Amino acid sequence: MSCSDEHVSHSIHNNLIQITPQLKARLQKAKYGVYNHSSVELCHWTKKSFAEEGNCYKHKFYGISTHQCMEMTPTAMNCENRCIYCWRPTEFYDTLQMPEELVDEPDIIIEQLMAERKKLINGFYGDPKNNKKKLDESLLPAHYAISLSGEPTMYPKLPQLIKYLRSLKATKSIFLVTNGQEPDMLKRLAVEGALPTQIYLSTNASNKKMFYQINRPRHRDAWERWWESLRLLATLNTRTVLRMTLIKGYNDSYDFVREFANMMVQGNPHFIELKSYMHIGMSTQRLERDHMLEMHEIRNFAAELCAKMRSFKVMDESEISRIVVLQNKVRYVDRWIKEYML
Repeated sequence: MSCSDEHVSHSIHNNLIQITPQLKARLQKAKYGVYNHSSVELCHWTKKSFAEEGNCYKHKFYGISTHQCMEMTPTAMNCENRCIYCWRPTEFYDTLQMPEELVDEPDIIIEQLMAERKKLINGFYGDPKNNKKKLDESLLPAHYAISLSGEPTMYPKLPQLIKYLRSLKATKSIFLVTNGQEPDMLKRLAVEGALPTQIYLSTNASNKKMFYQINRPRHRDAWERWWESLRLLATLNTRTVLRMTLIKGYNDSYDFVREFANMMVQGNPHFIELKSYMHIGMSTQRLERDHMLEMHEIRNFAAELCAKMRSFKVMDESEISRIVVLQNKVRYVDRWIKEYML
């Protein structure tokens, strides 16, 4: 996916970072709501939830209300990595800089993305199979997943954004997904009292060579940055998850299980999610369908990992999403999120 006039994803307009009009049009065609450098989307499971056709694994594992989940990002086209498994258009991530004076304020981002999300939801009212009560409830999110695209920890006002979301009356939980390339931002979240309900750290490699092969980072010290984030996770006073994307032929060999186990013990997370790579989106131009693992292979890998880490046991699974979640029985926390943890 490349066009000669679209090799740049950002421009500066009115002293603010903006996604270029060409790329914005592409994102909107893919049903994203876009505002300057931020974006929002109704995920596959949110749409299914409207029609009473199921919920996502976050609902099954942690009790998150699928139809009231707002998946968004303040960094739609900014990321330090070009992960081979990513379904987003990483080919258009063209900058590692987000100067504080050039980004939108958190309240403006949420106000504008809420409006964009409402436009997306309005289109579902016309279908009689959709639950109108759920549609009405979805307009006021109870859960925020800061994970849609790009790397949210690059947004310099992330602590203020999380605090703002926390201040909204309907908010029950906030999840943040990070690639671990900005450990200083994770420290800021802790120091500034802005930790989300749950932090996910992408954990896709058990050694440096594998890390660079899978994540294709832009920072020379990317491996060291990631390790700093991993060790930091063990100290944070919030729920933590290591999310592992397994790709056949890259990181799924049992030869790597001991390496992964030794690494994960240092992060000492509350949960570990083991998920197969899914052959969707832009990743289909980098990987093949055969790179996906079958559910029995995910289960077997999870069992091998548990055998090496006695403090973990299988908590649950979602076959349709090809994912198994492990729970830490020593650093224990109740899996169910009932209200926001202040």
